[in-house]
Amino acid sequence: MTGELTPVTPVRLPPVPWRDAHTVSPGELAGYIGKLEAACERDPRSADLRTCLGMAYAMNYEVYKSIDALELAVRLEPQHFFAQLKYAELHYRLRALARAEQETIKAADLASNAWELSLARGQLREIRKLMREGTQKPEWTKPLAAPAFLLLAMTVILCVAVYWK
Repeated sequence: MTGELTPVTPVRLPPVPWRDAHTVSPGELAGYIGKLEAACERDPRSADLRTCLGMAYAMNYEVYKSIDALELAVRLEPQHFFAQLKYAELHYRLRALARAEQETIKAADLASNAWELSLARGQLREIRKLMREGTQKPEWTKPLAAPAFLLLAMTVILCVAVYWK
């Protein structure tokens, strides 16, 4: 972790200074995030650096910063497999499974080799398993006006019935 974070050639695997996310100390993670932020300032068009920054923010439980960094990485380079996969994985971990499935399908379409395709398919399999088991946040796509009006009407009727007794 002592070297500068400047990619010479395009990197398709995000570099992290550790193998197991549970073994990194908060101080070391904060230092790594600082270096990534500085590297992103030097090279603002690097989807690789933004992907790494998004992953580091996620490890540090900074969800909104992670979403912003990964969305920017995907916007900067729409054909970047790992940016798309990690963006989908963040939605998966937040249990926004419908969105995670859509984004993982995009990542699978971007896979350039069998290993990348197997990563995307494995994530897609996990997402669909959780969807079958009902482990997801509900999507609020239906209007709530009719049920709210019905509840109000029932409350008024109940109050009137109790008052007239």
